Amino acid sequence: MARSLYEWLWQHEFWLPPGITWEDMQESEDTHYPQPRDLLLSIPFALILVVIRCAFERAIALPLSTKLGVRDKQRPKAQPNPVLETFYSTHRKNPGEGELLSLAKQCDLPVRKVEKWFRRRRNMDRPSLSKKFSEACWRFTFYIISFFTGLAVLYDKPWLWDHRECWTGYPQQPLQPSLFWYYMLELSFYWSLVFTLPFDVKRKDFKEQIVHHAATIFLISFSYCANYIRIGTLVMVIHDASDCFLEPTKIFNYMKWKKTCDSLFMVFSAVFLISRLVIYPYTVLYNTYYYSMEIFQPFFGYYFVNVLLIILQLLHIFWSCLIIHMVCKFILQGTMEKDMRSDTEESDKDEERDKIREKEENGITYFSNVTSNGYIQRNGSEPLDNRAHLANGHAKER
Repeated sequence: MARSLYEWLWQHEFWLPPGITWEDMQESEDTHYPQPRDLLLSIPFALILVVIRCAFERAIALPLSTKLGVRDKQRPKAQPNPVLETFYSTHRKNPGEGELLSLAKQCDLPVRKVEKWFRRRRNMDRPSLSKKFSEACWRFTFYIISFFTGLAVLYDKPWLWDHRECWTGYPQQPLQPSLFWYYMLELSFYWSLVFTLPFDVKRKDFKEQIVHHAATIFLISFSYCANYIRIGTLVMVIHDASDCFLEPTKIFNYMKWKKTCDSLFMVFSAVFLISRLVIYPYTVLYNTYYYSMEIFQPFFGYYFVNVLLIILQLLHIFWSCLIIHMVCKFILQGTMEKDMRSDTEESDKDEERDKIREKEENGITYFSNVTSNGYIQRNGSEPLDNRAHLANGHAKER
């Protein structure tokens, strides 16, 4: 069965244009084509990148965050409570009103204190500012290296300047060593992001990030197997261009350099919108959909790669809407709104409200004790403890 599945999967009709078979893609001493088995190298390379990232964050990023004044916020810790901890771990992190009442009865606590416990417990699980800073530093370092590596690899390639060259001689386009290593670098990085997803900072677009990573890995892998190397390199360079501005924007935001952060965000927004909504559709989508048909007839690989590219474009549109909304807020308010993708803390205002409530309750309790001890009588008669209370708040012995 495995043999039959293997033969079905690698039918040349799926991967190659009509009239081309795998026999036409045989290698020689001077000519090398992409081989699917090469993609297995990306897994150990990805693990190496994970190790490099851990070392980078501990040895460089964390000390740098301290020197630049990035301070983690002191968060009140939730008091140990086995009942609430069990519910938090096995059921929900944000219980509803009915669940709060039930938990309050089980723990013999006021509902407000149970609510406060869950709020503090959720904040304990949120990533610290230094962790966000370290992650942004790592990604910024990689994107800078990757982007300039892509430019160095492609600057003398004809398809960077004339997009029709992407299809000249396709699919019999020899694989150059520089293109191979560039592909391995990018694919290994996205695999490393998948490996570290459970530990990375989770944002509101977490599901979209998973779809993005999956589509990117499939796109890079399929384009390598089907020898869409030229179009694949264009996709990767276009994506890295805007990411080079996004990560330093986050870094300056964590450093509280507000004006620098706002300026960089505006630059990032312009680069993102132009590269993803203008350059990408023309350079990639129009290229694969229209120019490729000048060379060969449609086949399965043609439709499949276009579907993956369109999925990426839909994600570009989703993120563009978020960015445009933030830019509009900046124009109207004169200051940059917090990252809409970030999961913010619930602490400050809620904690202040809790303190005010406690003070009010304590004041009411004190007032109740005072009246019950006979200091003030409803009928206006003299107090029972032989003291005369004056209007100025002082008292003297009778």
